[in-house]
Amino acid sequence: MADKRFHLAWFMNFTPDEWREPFGQGGNPWDGQFYIEMAQAMERACFDLIMIEDKLMVPETYGGSRDLSLKHAMMVPKADPAPLAVAMGMATRHLGVVATMSTMAYPPFMLARLSSTIDSLTKGRFGWNVVTSAEDLMAKNFGMDKLPPREDRYAMAEEYMEVCEKLFNSWEPDAVVLDRKNGIYADGSKVHTIDHKGTFYQVRGPLNTVPSPQRRPVYLQAGASPRGRDFAARHADAIVSVANGVEGMKAFRADIRARVEKLGRDPDDIKVFFCICPSLGETEEEAHARYRNVTMSDNFVTDVLISISAITEIDFSQFELDKPLPEKLVTNGESGTLDKFQQWGSGKTLRQLAADGGGGLVSSMELIGTPAQVAEKMGAAMAEVGGDGFLITTPVLRVSRRYIAEICDGLVPELQARGLTRTEYKHQLLRDNLREF
Repeated sequence: MADKRFHLAWFMNFTPDEWREPFGQGGNPWDGQFYIEMAQAMERACFDLIMIEDKLMVPETYGGSRDLSLKHAMMVPKADPAPLAVAMGMATRHLGVVATMSTMAYPPFMLARLSSTIDSLTKGRFGWNVVTSAEDLMAKNFGMDKLPPREDRYAMAEEYMEVCEKLFNSWEPDAVVLDRKNGIYADGSKVHTIDHKGTFYQVRGPLNTVPSPQRRPVYLQAGASPRGRDFAARHADAIVSVANGVEGMKAFRADIRARVEKLGRDPDDIKVFFCICPSLGETEEEAHARYRNVTMSDNFVTDVLISISAITEIDFSQFELDKPLPEKLVTNGESGTLDKFQQWGSGKTLRQLAADGGGGLVSSMELIGTPAQVAEKMGAAMAEVGGDGFLITTPVLRVSRRYIAEICDGLVPELQARGLTRTEYKHQLLRDNLREF
């Protein structure tokens, strides 16, 4: 009988929590303790991993000013995910910790060295969410006038991954000998330069860190376009997706697995995580009421439009809230996110799109109800899709202790009782836990 279990991950932001709400902590998490405790809660619930999103600019697109982003604390302030990943990893024993790092921001040597270091510090539980960045404001912080076109960014990213792979393999597995008698720490004949000279990068190597427990971090990626899917199929250990319902989830997973197989990889070695935003209550009525209270508030609509403007580089303040968008929009920013958000042809008003969109991280399926009801829906969906797991988040990536408890102490026990998610970790390395089923 096939294993019916699926994987669980959590998607979060190193930003203020639900600071406006009664169950928030006031938006002052900068010592990281709030998020360290979150990671410990995820580990108690046997999540595979927690993933920290990132952006590298202060948004100014919505309304042509940074003022609203700062007023709402929307996408700013935002702290660096790499040190938080270390803190989370040092405070847990089994949970995977994943940091988002941009190929446009880090020289390949620095990213490979940082990843190798964190993987060692976390005893083989580190993952890298590979992004190319999609904002011209980000480019201006790194010596560019604007980002290269999307196709060029992918070409650069392909070579970037090639360089990183060479660096991760620049030490042979048995290069460290620790021969105390003869005074030899590492065998120099087993540590090699990579001498990479390509179109975009020139790197000598070797890496100056020892091989980490996983040798390279787990790679996550969120490609939605055909080019992005090809990139993910070639490199990723796990893919993050927002699909349109169960049929969309099923089609996306089948498409990815076909691309992976065509490249000569084992489709079971790559896991697809579908984003969901469960809304829970003690009764179904309460869950729906809470969902409406959140998504129809003016603050929520503004938060979503600030976020979607920043990552698509389209100023949505120019459109009327209570009318449909006047035309189908295109961007050099996150095109997949834009397409999902605008739902072109649906006839929905911008306010309704914002309520659906949750900052671009649209839930792959509607999950509103009691923990038991939501668990049942998740199990049925995964059985239809065929795998592999869910990435749980909140609509605009803000979270409260209340919501963490609802998921970890309400929803997850219902999933575990149905045999749908793990009740213990079997492996030390994040990659092995992902491939367990």
